[in-house]
Amino acid sequence: MDRLSLNADDRKIVGKKVKKLRSDGILPGHVFGKGVEGELVSVKAKEFLKTFAAAGETGLIDLKIGSEKVRPVLIREVQYDPMTSEPIHIDFYQVNLSEKVKVSVPIEQVGEQPEAVHLGEAIVLQTLNEVEVEALPTDLPEKIEVDVSALKQIDDAVTVGQLGVDREKITINADPEEIVVKLAPAVSEEMEKLLEEEAVEKAAAAAEAAAEAGAEVPAEGVAAEGEEAAPAEGEAPAEGEKPAEPTETTPEEPKKD
Repeated sequence: MDRLSLNADDRKIVGKKVKKLRSDGILPGHVFGKGVEGELVSVKAKEFLKTFAAAGETGLIDLKIGSEKVRPVLIREVQYDPMTSEPIHIDFYQVNLSEKVKVSVPIEQVGEQPEAVHLGEAIVLQTLNEVEVEALPTDLPEKIEVDVSALKQIDDAVTVGQLGVDREKITINADPEEIVVKLAPAVSEEMEKLLEEEAVEKAAAAAEAAAEAGAEVPAEGVAAEGEEAAPAEGEAPAEGEKPAEPTETTPEEPKKD
C-alpha cells in the first residue's frame, strides 16, 4: 500500500471544550506508541474520513503535525457518537518502521463464484472474516484475498494455510487448518418450509401425547397416590381389615287408625 499523509495540529484544547472543535469540523486525537512520547493532536474531519477510507486500520500514514514533525502511524481506534454514529475521537499508534506489529487484516472474497452457486445448489460460506498478522509496518497488507473459484464440490474449502500471502514478510497468527471459506449446500425455500412444517407436526404430537397422559383417571376401586382403596360394594374385606359396619335404620312407626 502506498504511504498516505494526513495533516494535523498540536492540540491544547481538552475536556468538554473539544465540543467546540467538533462543531467546527475538527476531530481531537491522541498519538501514542511504544517508547514514544504521547501527543494531543487535531485533524480536519473531512480529511481524516477520506484518509481512513483509503488506509483502514492497516495502512501506514505519515501524520504531519504542524510544519516540522512527521510521525508514521496506524489508525488504532476511532470512537463514534452512539446517537449520530459520527467519529468523535481518534487514536493514532506511532510505529517503529524497523519493528514488526500485530494487526487484524480483513479477508475478502475474489474470483468467479462456483457453478453450483449460480445453479442455486450451494453457497460460499465464509467462516473467517479477518485474521491477525504480524509484519513490518511497511509490509502490512490492506486486505487478504481468498479465491473462491477453486471451490468445485460441496465441502471444498480454503484454509488459513492456503491464503496467498508473502510468508517471508507476513506471519498469520492462526491455525493453518482453520477454514476461511467453504462450499456448503444451499437450503431452498421449499426445504425451509418443509422443515418448519415437520417441526410444527412434532410439537403438536408431543403436546397431544402430554395431554393424553395427564387425562388418565384412576379406575374404580384403585386408590389415588397416598390414599387407601375402599372395597367395592359386596366385596369381602381384605385379610386383617374389619368388615364394614351395617348402617342402622330407624323402623317406621305403625300407622295409627
